[in-house]
Amino acid sequence: MDRLSRVPFTLLFTAALLGQTSIGDAVEASRRSRAPKFDFDEAPYIERGAARIAEPGIIAPVTKGLHGFRLKMGSMVLTSGFALGPEFLTGSPRFERILFRTSARFSAPGYQLYDAEFALPSLAGDRLFFNALAAHRNYPRLPYFGPGPDSSANNRTSYRLENTSLDLTAGVRPFRHMRLGATSGVEMVNVGRGRDSRFRSTEQLFGPRSAPGVDHQSDFLTAGGFLEYDYTESEGTPRRGGNYSLRFTNYVDQTLGTGSFRRVDVDLRQYLPFFQKQRMIALRAYSVLTDTSSRKAVPFYLQPSLGGPEAMRGFHAFRFYDNNLLLLTAEYRWKVSSGVELAFFGDGGKVFPRRRDFNLRNLEGSYGAGVRFNIRREVFLRLDFGCSHEGCNLWLRFHDFF
Repeated sequence: MDRLSRVPFTLLFTAALLGQTSIGDAVEASRRSRAPKFDFDEAPYIERGAARIAEPGIIAPVTKGLHGFRLKMGSMVLTSGFALGPEFLTGSPRFERILFRTSARFSAPGYQLYDAEFALPSLAGDRLFFNALAAHRNYPRLPYFGPGPDSSANNRTSYRLENTSLDLTAGVRPFRHMRLGATSGVEMVNVGRGRDSRFRSTEQLFGPRSAPGVDHQSDFLTAGGFLEYDYTESEGTPRRGGNYSLRFTNYVDQTLGTGSFRRVDVDLRQYLPFFQKQRMIALRAYSVLTDTSSRKAVPFYLQPSLGGPEAMRGFHAFRFYDNNLLLLTAEYRWKVSSGVELAFFGDGGKVFPRRRDFNLRNLEGSYGAGVRFNIRREVFLRLDFGCSHEGCNLWLRFHDFF
């Protein structure tokens, strides 16, 4: 629990009155004292119960760690199912400027993820930062429905994606809330026969024309840069402010030279609280635009996709693939108690092959409702029920939606 919440309310109220420096401040304090109170923190039964389980010793050694080791839980990718594995991370105050983390996760369908991360998050008086992330992924049954917005849900196939990557990030914080940096990396990709016995393997239905890269794999060098401006609240799940980012990445095919492309990601998020911050509207606009030279194509396994609990919750995970993507999301969130928040949402988006098709026409839509469970202002469990013209889906995630 944060320090402020430990202080008795009467003591805070008295201190606030004694600290008034003008008549105007005193009048404002009096007006607020007579205003209706909407404080749901008086009896946070759910939050207290969750915290009681998570912290005092029941599962704290598992979730928070013991001597740097803990259990890593959650899914690796949307179709992996629940994943579990060990994680080691430096947690001593002596290493607050040098962080190291490594983990291994596995799920019942055979998904595997191994990673190691080294970070220098606060250099030169918190002006500079550096991060290195190495990972190996083995995903045996990713879905692919075909290219474009008109792909059919009946054409679901399965493919295996094996990927080894190294990503380096270095940057600077020139101003408060702003980060500016450069990235470089290596992507070594292997695509093979899908291992989901319910569906055909992707290469059996889609050839290299409709699924570029399905018949061969490439290694890529990547380089790019990013700009981020984040003025959301610094603690817990954001409830006020905005987070805007622009990212550029150049992929260079080192194997055949036919899969090189350029990618731009734009992600705009805005949080608008009202009714004494007990209610909020969360908005997001996200777009991915790619560009290739003549006789080159974006490999289907690197194309942006829509569908699943993070984008278009009324559709199956990875339902739509193409070279470009547009996603618009709006959520109305209502805090019903300290530990529980309800949400009603609408998603609209589409994928499209050419950048000139960037517009608001022919958007797919989904809608639904959800519930979020919080501990100390941060979402630790999210349930969303989303529907579209292709049916409804129930999603369980262990983090907030954007």
